Amino acid sequence: MFRKKGLLLVLGLTAILSMSVAAQVDWVVPYVGTADTTFVSFSNTTGVAVNVLHLEFDQEVTITEYIPFQGSMVLLGEATGTTFDFVGELIPYGEMFVKWQPVGASIVFGQWLQGEAPVGQTLIGSIAVLGRLFGQGIVAAREANPDALNAAFQTFFLENGEYLAGLSASLGMSLAEALMPVILEAPAAGIENFFNTIVGMLGVTSLEEVIGGDLDFGALFALLGL
Repeated sequence: MFRKKGLLLVLGLTAILSMSVAAQVDWVVPYVGTADTTFVSFSNTTGVAVNVLHLEFDQEVTITEYIPFQGSMVLLGEATGTTFDFVGELIPYGEMFVKWQPVGASIVFGQWLQGEAPVGQTLIGSIAVLGRLFGQGIVAAREANPDALNAAFQTFFLENGEYLAGLSASLGMSLAEALMPVILEAPAAGIENFFNTIVGMLGVTSLEEVIGGDLDFGALFALLGL
């Protein structure tokens, strides 16, 4: 039923709309582990039974132990890598306790799924992951509701008019004229690269700075449910 590396986390606009940006979420609780192992509890706060816990890390890790409570979940595939799917069933407010090495590795993306549909709040832990979801979401919105996509970008340019005018002047080009052809035609990877380029121009280095910085992405994140 599930494929470890090919499990689709974004199944069109419906799946995208279930996501929310959060550097920290209430269903992920770290515990003090050993000197070389991180120990974390993942609680199913979605309100429904879930079938998959999907985790992605910022570096290669080895899952050393996992224990489901109020359900049965098993690791699909190898215990060493950067991407993992625990599959089975976990009832509402059940928990998964997971240990991994090395201790310095961080989760950059986490999601509960019911069947193949994401449910509950998504953990987004890096700018790179946000850019990836942004690209996938824009393409899904473009295919599902292009009018809503255009309206969201009109609002984005209106709300950030003064800031974008100054940034465009410093770059010697109109960001609106450069951005819209990419948004309307480029594949998800191209939009992701453009997003990362703009973020780089802003000089931000953390997810919190992107979400709460000078450039207001609110209209676009609202369109994508982020």
